[in-house]
Amino acid sequence: MKKLTYKKSGVDIKKADEFVAGIKNFVSTNMPTSARAFGSPFALSPYLSGCKDPVLVSSTDGVGTKLRIAIDCDIHNTVGIDLVGMNVNDVICLGARPLFFLDYIACGKVKPKVLKDIVSGIHQGMQESDCHLVGGETAEMPGMYKPDEYDLAGFCVGVVDRTKMVDGRDIKAGDIVIGLSSSGLHSNGFSLARKALGEKNIKKYAKDLLAPTRIYVKPVLSLLSVFSSSRAAPVKGIAHITGGAFYSKATKIIPDGCGMVLRKKSWPVPRIFKIIQENGGIPEREMCTVFNMGIGMILVLDKHHAARVLYFLGKNKNFHSYIIGEIVKAREKMVMV
Repeated sequence: MKKLTYKKSGVDIKKADEFVAGIKNFVSTNMPTSARAFGSPFALSPYLSGCKDPVLVSSTDGVGTKLRIAIDCDIHNTVGIDLVGMNVNDVICLGARPLFFLDYIACGKVKPKVLKDIVSGIHQGMQESDCHLVGGETAEMPGMYKPDEYDLAGFCVGVVDRTKMVDGRDIKAGDIVIGLSSSGLHSNGFSLARKALGEKNIKKYAKDLLAPTRIYVKPVLSLLSVFSSSRAAPVKGIAHITGGAFYSKATKIIPDGCGMVLRKKSWPVPRIFKIIQENGGIPEREMCTVFNMGIGMILVLDKHHAARVLYFLGKNKNFHSYIIGEIVKAREKMVMV
């Protein structure tokens, strides 16, 4: 009788264990115990100083079909940054500080170099967001994925004092909207982008397409800290411009009776969006419904603090910030002019 093993069925446990052992330096040392065989403990008390009523904020997300381009171009060291960015940028929208992160990698075959490139990107994302990678899971799944294919998912938890939570409730007509520039597509709209560009142009513009998601954690939290320690009114609302873009994500923070008016010519649109639009013959409204168009995050605040906020954000050399619109009394949540 033929002797069947797990390895013969396509799953190499030993190789997976060797990969995990090889990335141990990427995992946080902020552990209250060395025993974490099944769960990942995290010492919370050091992060609660000055937090009288702590609220945990969580997010889970993936990288989407951007992975198809990374796989086809054999470039894997940026998608880990994307994975982190998609999660930590969501967490800070409530004013929360990201604490810890876990990743899930599913693949057709364990390829240590590819997986190490992915995790090195996750590690870089941790550094950019002052977050801790406390654990994760790598699943070899032959039959579900081809040998060169993989998928990524992440989970992040942050904390904020309830009294300092940014939730949009105080947004009113007359407030201004500040946009923070993106690094490109970030991790949304790639199914449309791939269809519009075609295989030849995807490889031609691979560098632009694979530019990692910009992580806004440090500048935004620093801004909130400066505002909360002064008499100035805090930022009233923060929106991470991801899938659904302006017509879906930006409007999530707008209270009933108000609308957001954005001026499309108030910021420069990166060339990759124009290339996608022209190649696909995509209508302007559709572009602004799918892509961030060069604005990765939106802040809403009292107009009297605009100059101060722009000056503060201008110190950061990694992105540009612009006044891109205002809040008005309206039934329609989003108008782009």
